[in-house]
Amino acid sequence: MRFHIVKRDAFPLWKRLSFYLGAVVIALLLGAVVLMAIGVNPVDYYWRMFTMGMVGNKIAYRAFENYLKVFVPLVVTSVALSLAFKMRFWNIGGEGQFILGAVAAAAVAFQAGPLLPEPLTLVLMCLAAMLAAGLYGVVTAVFKVKFGTSETLLTLMLNYVALYFITFLGETKAAWNFFLEPSSARPIFTSFSSLAEFPGIPIGKFHLNVCVILAVLIGVGIYFYLKYTKHGYEIAVVGDSIGTARYAGMKVNRIILRTVFLSACLIGLAAAFKVGTAGILSTAITDDVGWTGIIVAWLAKLNTGVIFLVSALIGVLQYGSAAAAATFAQVDSSFADMLQGAILFLVLAADFFTRFRVVPSAKGGNSNGNG
Repeated sequence: MRFHIVKRDAFPLWKRLSFYLGAVVIALLLGAVVLMAIGVNPVDYYWRMFTMGMVGNKIAYRAFENYLKVFVPLVVTSVALSLAFKMRFWNIGGEGQFILGAVAAAAVAFQAGPLLPEPLTLVLMCLAAMLAAGLYGVVTAVFKVKFGTSETLLTLMLNYVALYFITFLGETKAAWNFFLEPSSARPIFTSFSSLAEFPGIPIGKFHLNVCVILAVLIGVGIYFYLKYTKHGYEIAVVGDSIGTARYAGMKVNRIILRTVFLSACLIGLAAAFKVGTAGILSTAITDDVGWTGIIVAWLAKLNTGVIFLVSALIGVLQYGSAAAAATFAQVDSSFADMLQGAILFLVLAADFFTRFRVVPSAKGGNSNGNG
């Protein structure tokens, strides 16, 4: 018997959500099997992971502050990537753009911090990070519109250029390298937190970092930008069909360059938030948000509001796994990566079956897409 795939004409929202929820549950069950195989009670582990170790913790507010430090760069990077993805420009260079943004922000902190007031230094850090990441990202767009190169391959390769660059900075002991601790015999990055650091708003013992508020404002701004502005409409048209956009008189190349630059600028801003909160540069400064942001954007179907929800859940998964790993020595923190991959794969599979169905095909027979 032969099978073929047909598109569904309609699929109720409650069924779609139940498919997604079922996919997540199956992924968690697969993770539970792995946990049991190494002698860990999955119920205890998942409880520790999803509560992020805050239950029964006298300083739980500290754990939540640290969780927000994971959430903010991830959500801003994911929103930024969704801009390019809506235009069907596959920006896989979030890691590299984040690194360049972080280096630029740290450079401003070291050079301007001793001379300027802290608020002005922080603003300059953000601007420098946005410019560095924006220019690094728009290079790919220039090659795309001029020579038709594959942005996927080029942005992917530029990730490694940026990675080797920050590795070079972290390993090169020299008089010019102000990123390193001068008093250390071996090369280690030095802190600039005394020069510039994003402040927190005290709410009792808890301190709400100002970057959280800025991230929410960015999300709201991008939502209105895409939904209610001419530029947002042009992005949607180019994403649907470049041919249609050109027929309508739109300057497609300019739209691509502008949107990719904005996408990379926002990734640079996320890097400024991260390095300006950590107060130090490192070779692992990205925490893989450039890669994870791709997953988040696609799981959220490029919907800005849903990106915040998915980022929050992925953040819980990542930070909670690290907290659980501190209790369960048998489980490495990379378990979160495996679980995240299983969730992505199964949710994508569920998404496929919400849009299509597989039907048997009799020889010479016809089938419609109603279902």
